[in-house]
Amino acid sequence: MTRHIDRFRLKNLRRLIAEAGSASELARRANVSGSYLSHVLAGRPYPSGNPRRMGDRLAAKLERAMDKPPGWMNEEQPAELGPFPPGTGHPVLSWVQAGAWTEEREPPASAERLHCPLPCGPGTFVLQVAGESMAPRFPDGDYIFVDPDAPAGNGSFVVVRRPDDGAATFKQLVVEDGRRFLKAANPNWPDPIVEAEPDAAVCGVVVFQGRPA
Repeated sequence: MTRHIDRFRLKNLRRLIAEAGSASELARRANVSGSYLSHVLAGRPYPSGNPRRMGDRLAAKLERAMDKPPGWMNEEQPAELGPFPPGTGHPVLSWVQAGAWTEEREPPASAERLHCPLPCGPGTFVLQVAGESMAPRFPDGDYIFVDPDAPAGNGSFVVVRRPDDGAATFKQLVVEDGRRFLKAANPNWPDPIVEAEPDAAVCGVVVFQGRPA
């Protein structure tokens, strides 16, 4: 039962962020730490390695701040946050399509679309994480929302187009002395940090992470 409540609370947190307009606004209304709310939203573990969960006190604060009845955070709510107009939202792309997105922002007509609960640019697209190179921070199967207009700086999580095959890859950007490196979040990954090729183009910066229900 606890696992179900954790899942409901995470989904409902995303809904409250959408209703408030941003995570920072929700944190302000609830008088809680914005950074802690972001950690809960991203599923970032504690320094001990234990998974970060939303406690009862935080859930109750969020309910009061958004005029929800007691226990609302513990229940599965209707899936839609809308109604959303048809054709809106951000397209879910393949990793090959993401590599070409900076040049031609025209998604396939059949592309699934997802809505980001945080403000992001109109060119934002969605990818589903594949593999373990960015685990545990970004587990296999998670969705990442990638904004090609967001500035990429040292420490940003970025999607980069590989010059050899044009497909995209997902890593953390490290900039030192004018040189760019790509770092895997998984400390056990072979070659966890490599220098980016000079013509490797940044396709966008990860601005939100979501987990399928």
